[in-house]
Amino acid sequence: MKSLLIATNNPGKLREFRELFHDLWPDFPLKLVSPSEVNIALEPEESGHTFAENAILKARFFAAHSGLPTLADDSGLEIDALGGAPGVHSARYGNTERGQDTQRIALVLQQLQAVPWPQRTARFRCVVAIALPDSRCETASGSVEGYIDWHPQGTHGFGYDPIFYLPEFGCTMAQLEHAVKNRISHRARALQAALPLIRRLVLEQG
Repeated sequence: MKSLLIATNNPGKLREFRELFHDLWPDFPLKLVSPSEVNIALEPEESGHTFAENAILKARFFAAHSGLPTLADDSGLEIDALGGAPGVHSARYGNTERGQDTQRIALVLQQLQAVPWPQRTARFRCVVAIALPDSRCETASGSVEGYIDWHPQGTHGFGYDPIFYLPEFGCTMAQLEHAVKNRISHRARALQAALPLIRRLVLEQG
């Protein structure tokens, strides 16, 4: 069976991608592997100024180092009252290290303390890039709109999920059941849009 490298060692993101593939393409004909599973310890510097630039950079980096078709994503939170921040800096907002979700959430809530509800609009955005070892690469994107809640709620998910409020569901992303999140999230929508790219680039040409 051919493999598709998922360009992340983030356990939460890996688990979400595996669940998404299972839901969106139950008989998916490729084995999903992570960089650590193919003994790649290096990570590229995410120097892009947009989600697309970072996704392409990561996909091409890992495709070149692994010799495998690679899926990479870059995603983050865009808050209108903060001029689109944290944006591409979502994972290390406020000079925090990866994994320090509670500190980043606290910073966002502090910055929005005086912002009234109608102006707390935000969106999660995701760009997925599919790259081949010969450097061919294409992208797809997805987003979901919401508001920044007044305080964290929910224990599902990761990152900013506990403060991202979805009006149509009356709860935060972190309060959604996994099956629902995997249907409506920005990553789910981006991956759904990327499936034809995987079929064309990896299965038909690979």
